[in-house]
Amino acid sequence: MSERALRKRCKATLRALDLRPPLRVPVLCDRLGARRGRPIRLLPYPLPVPGPSGLWIASTTADYLLYQQHTSGAHQDHIVLHEVGHIIAEHPSVELDEASWSLLDPATLRAAIGKALARTRYDTEREREAETVATIILEWACVLDAIMPDDEKDPGARNLQLALGERPRWL
Repeated sequence: MSERALRKRCKATLRALDLRPPLRVPVLCDRLGARRGRPIRLLPYPLPVPGPSGLWIASTTADYLLYQQHTSGAHQDHIVLHEVGHIIAEHPSVELDEASWSLLDPATLRAAIGKALARTRYDTEREREAETVATIILEWACVLDAIMPDDEKDPGARNLQLALGERPRWL
């Protein structure tokens, strides 16, 4: 997919999610999952190093995003957004049926992670696309976070800004 088409798809998806700054990755995932009709479950996991820092496993009823639990919160957000990038770009994921997922033990999970090892480098088009989506989301989150007051910290400023016609917009 061209970068222009990917950016267009990403922007349309984010607009449809009706997100407000500041960016909260779990909220983005909840809304994206609801829009797709399949919840996105975020699972911190001690992924092996070296190896993938994140993994998207699709089942028949949900998407599971595993991310490295032994890293900073900002890095975890980036990892999750990279995996969200695969979802937005409509890449194939590691697939597990519900029966396999419910019986998932450490050995089965290690096998699923092994299937994802090919995704640990950014030399494939899919990995570049996923990273582009993560970058787009983080860039715009930084811009919106800088110009829009946080509802929780200053709801009065947010209400004034909205009353004056200033609407926060993704992209």
